[in-house]
Parts: sequence; C-alpha cells; structure tokens
Amino acid sequence: MEYIHVPVMLKEIIEYLQPREGQVFFDGTLGGGGYTTEIAKLVGERGKVLATDLDQLAIKNFESRIKNEKINNVILKNENFKNITQISEEVFGRDIRYDGIVLDLGLSSAQLQDRDRGFSFRFDAPVMMEFGGHTSPPAPLLARRGGAKTEDILNKWKENELEKIIREYGEEKFSRKIAQAIVLARKNKKIERTGELVEIIASAVPAVYKNNQKIHFATRTFQALRIATNDELGSLAEFLLQALELLKPGGRLAIVSFHSLEDRIVKNFFRTESKDCLCPPRVPLCQCNHQAGLKIITKKALEASAEEIKNNPRSRSAKLRVAERI
Repeated sequence: MEYIHVPVMLKEIIEYLQPREGQVFFDGTLGGGGYTTEIAKLVGERGKVLATDLDQLAIKNFESRIKNEKINNVILKNENFKNITQISEEVFGRDIRYDGIVLDLGLSSAQLQDRDRGFSFRFDAPVMMEFGGHTSPPAPLLARRGGAKTEDILNKWKENELEKIIREYGEEKFSRKIAQAIVLARKNKKIERTGELVEIIASAVPAVYKNNQKIHFATRTFQALRIATNDELGSLAEFLLQALELLKPGGRLAIVSFHSLEDRIVKNFFRTESKDCLCPPRVPLCQCNHQAGLKIITKKALEASAEEIKNNPRSRSAKLRVAERI
C-alpha cells in the first residue's frame, strides 16, 4: 500500500514552527512524510528531524524515499509518539531539547485504503484498527487488564462498556442502541468484518440518520473503536507533558487535530500550562507553585483555508494549535 498523503496545513505549520538551518525537530506522526520532508529541507545538513510512526508501512515507505532522494538528516523510528522522551534520549542523549515538535493526529490515506485493516467503513475488511497493524500490541484501554484489540472490544466487552466508548469517543447519540445491536449480533456470530459491523450499526439507527448526506452513519462508531483500540487520547495526554519538557525556550509545539476530543485535550493543556497559578479563586495565596511553561501563539484554533479544503478534503475538519516554550 503506497502512502498517498497530502500534508494538512503544511504552509501554516512551517510558518509557525519557523525551521532554520541547524535546528532539531521532532515529527511524531510521520505518515507520508509531508512535514518531515519540508522541515528537513529547511534545517539543512547541520539540522536533524527525528520522525516516528507506529505504522511500519509509513516507516518503510519513507526509508525508500530517504535512499532515493539522498535525504541524510532524518532519523526514523517505528514507535509511538507517547514515548518521545525515551526515543529522544536513545537517539540524541539526555540533554536533547527541540526547536520544534509537530503532530498530525489524522489517519493517512494509506491507512484508510488498506483492505487488510478496518479503519474505513467503505471496504469490507477485518475489524482491525491497530495503527501498528498485525504486529501492534494491545493498547491499555479504559484501565482494563492487558488491553484489547478491536475484535475483542466488539466481541468481549460488556454492553455498558461499548455504549460508554461509542458515546464518549464517538460522540454518537445512538450509542446505546448501537451497543445493544452489537451484543445481540455477536450472540449468533463473532463479528470479524467491517461489512458486518456496518450492517449492525445500520440496524440500530433510524432511516433519517442513515440518509444523512454530510456524515456516514457508521463514522462515529468507527472513530470510537479506533480511539479505544489505540488509546489515542491517553497517548496524546502523555505526549504533551513530555513535549513541554523537551522544548528549548522559544521552541514551538504544533498539533493538528481532527475531532473535538483531541482538540479539547490540546486546548486545555495549553491553557493550563500558560498560567502561573492553578489554585481555585477562593485561595488568597498561591499554594500550588505552578509556573507557566508555555505561551499560546494561536489564540483560537486555526482551520484550513477554503482553497486547501477544495484541493484536500481531508483538511476539512483539521484544527491547528501552536504554543511556545517560555
């Protein structure tokens, strides 16, 4: 599967990160390599870009590109960005501090088109939504022992647990009915294919919902399952705390998110870390001793331009937030 991936809001990312000769950057979501390639050009031979991705396909494709285009200032790791501190210290040593860090939290075109995995409801594929593919270990999910894969979530989780993730991670108003339908269906046959899952969801929602022209009726349930499988929100929260510590003063952190749950985590983190005191208003003197570590650069989340949305529909729901290390 080839990575055909148009980087979202690339112009804005470069404008806000301002890569310069000799600097060091971290791209936690390599994908098709759009951000990494452009940053690598701008930091030059004296600079470095450490890029990670859980998907081995992304790493292999970019390894070929590095060889063909003779790119010699990019280091690739098949890793989860939530392990940024460990990876960075292994590559650069314990004193590493970055000039900029970037994440694009969306799915790539290759992942959506991969018929061996079940990210998309448009193909009948195995219900496997692990970013790392077949080799991906189970993610820690909702504090369950040992985690689970997508197929286990669908076939083993209790109805109330399914309803919870579909409601909270998918923001799906028919979460209870969908969870009930999943439990009922699996009594007759193990759910193994995305086509089966789409039919189950279709049986649980009203006709007017299925005929919605703006969003497919299975979108939110698939999103919820993917987020739970990969512990995406937990990984993002872990990453943000480490990224703050790994930025040089003046270094910038740029996050592109694609749904409200991710954006809320980023917004709240930026807001919290831009304050000197987190004590409740009723406390007359600061007891927390918290010091601001970030300055918010984008007061509101930036969205893609109309021209970019026309050329790259994937950017339609993208939101970019940028903060600077104090």
